[in-house]
Amino acid sequence: MGDTFPTIKGAAVQAASVFLDRDGSTKKACDLIREAGANGARFIVLPEGFIPAHPVWFHLYPATGHLCVKLSTELFKNSVEVPGPEVTALGEAARDADAFVVVGICEKLPGTIGTMYNTQLFFGRDGQYLGKHQKLTPTVGERLVHAGGYGDTLTVFDTEIGHISGLICGENSNPLAVFSLTAQNTQIHAMSWPNFFPTSGSPLGERVAVDARAFAQMSKAWVVSACGTVDEAMISLLAENEQQEKYLRDPNISGGSVIVAPNMKVIAGPMGNEEGILYGDMDLEIGVQMKLRHDFSGHYNRPDVFQLHVNRSVPQLYTEEGTATPIADMDDEAESVKSGSVIFDDQAGDTSKSLPRSVPTKV
Repeated sequence: MGDTFPTIKGAAVQAASVFLDRDGSTKKACDLIREAGANGARFIVLPEGFIPAHPVWFHLYPATGHLCVKLSTELFKNSVEVPGPEVTALGEAARDADAFVVVGICEKLPGTIGTMYNTQLFFGRDGQYLGKHQKLTPTVGERLVHAGGYGDTLTVFDTEIGHISGLICGENSNPLAVFSLTAQNTQIHAMSWPNFFPTSGSPLGERVAVDARAFAQMSKAWVVSACGTVDEAMISLLAENEQQEKYLRDPNISGGSVIVAPNMKVIAGPMGNEEGILYGDMDLEIGVQMKLRHDFSGHYNRPDVFQLHVNRSVPQLYTEEGTATPIADMDDEAESVKSGSVIFDDQAGDTSKSLPRSVPTKV
């Protein structure tokens, strides 16, 4: 009996969050996860920044204008700490759904103010939090509120259904990011997308279709792309004139969720601009068949010619070195130096410490 590769039902959740409402968006996410699980999905993906919203206002207004500042402040006030009650609730929903789940959030570091990350959270079918991916480079207006992630979250999770990975929006077309996950043998990939693109760009669905098929071709992985969409609450907060309202109501600007096989075939979707859940059966053996032709992390590459180095360390902005020495101890040290019993070594006794990126919550 040889190896077996399962067929997994994937689900791309296409929906609008409860705009800038952390509690409401979390509840909606949990309801959608449970619905997808009840319909047999075992790998479920939600859109970019679903909790509590994605900062799409930068596509419409000046960054320093009153409305952008107001909405960005609300974004921070409703962003998610990891760990936190929202993470717990999402894990419980994943457990109830008996599914692996990827959810887009706006993340803030515990105990801090002012800095956020564009993040995907990963959960196991038992409800356990597996880890996260933070978008490496925020795109266009996102850079005003989101910091870039580091190599420590550019990873693949080894699960009972296979190796799973995720990237957010534009980084799904970053060749080195794509190859990094390909080299880690991803088999099922989650793409998270926003509600719509900048007004000067092409429709969201066009980009999603291209990137999903391209990722599948390069990685030979299944791709589940989940897009956001626009609802009445978003329009009421974002549209300040008829022209903006007309744009936001254009059915072509949002939607496009899709599920693509390792052979680049679209097996489900693309969706229009409606809310809903897109399902598709994903036979992981197709990935094996396609890698026998082109395994870009194996025999169809040249490690003697091409090599990729990923830096997984996290730079530290603030460090402390040394500790205060009591005066009495300083006197003892001075006497020891005089007697020649102490040898100073620049590399010895280093007491430096770094401030972690995730500042612990004070108790």
